[in-house]
Amino acid sequence: MFKKSIGQAHEKLVFNRRVRVLVDEIGKLLPANSQMLDVGTGDGQIAKMIGEQQSGTTVQGIDIMERETIHIPVTLFDGTTIPMDDNSVDVVTFVDVLHHTDDPQILISEASRVARKAVIIKDHLSENKLDHMTLRAMDWVGNAPHGVVLPYNYAPRRDWDNWFTNAGLTTDAFVTAIPLYPAPLSWVFGRKLHFIARLTPTAT
Repeated sequence: MFKKSIGQAHEKLVFNRRVRVLVDEIGKLLPANSQMLDVGTGDGQIAKMIGEQQSGTTVQGIDIMERETIHIPVTLFDGTTIPMDDNSVDVVTFVDVLHHTDDPQILISEASRVARKAVIIKDHLSENKLDHMTLRAMDWVGNAPHGVVLPYNYAPRRDWDNWFTNAGLTTDAFVTAIPLYPAPLSWVFGRKLHFIARLTPTAT
């Protein structure tokens, strides 16, 4: 009952604004007329809305579990190997997915293999203990009511840069000014805890 109440409060105060902001910010980085693959898509609602920001964009998703309701075509996968050929889609996206994995490098490298034009990632930055504690609290409130596994695997910028480089990706944009929360919530839960990065496979 407590988790359910927390989830309802989170959706009312935070979730709907978060969706609008992410759709706008990620949509601006998405090339027009793209084939987009969203990894860890859930029900696909956010991916569908992101794709609608650019004309001519087609969207599909993959996830480790099947939802009752889906808004885009979704294929199940094992959580490590993207079930697509090399250079088979234009853009691969991750929206708050990689910190739920044990090793983000695996999926980032897979995205680089599959993407022709870009990899777009929304995730978190944790540079100190306060950042980590804040992100844990946010993650629990947003995900625990839905039964999502929470490994709390947050990383500093240097780790993300290393993962990108190891995957053969070049950083085109790295944005931390993302207005996900209204004041005064933004003073605690905003800061520079969130980023959106657009990356280009160096082989392209």
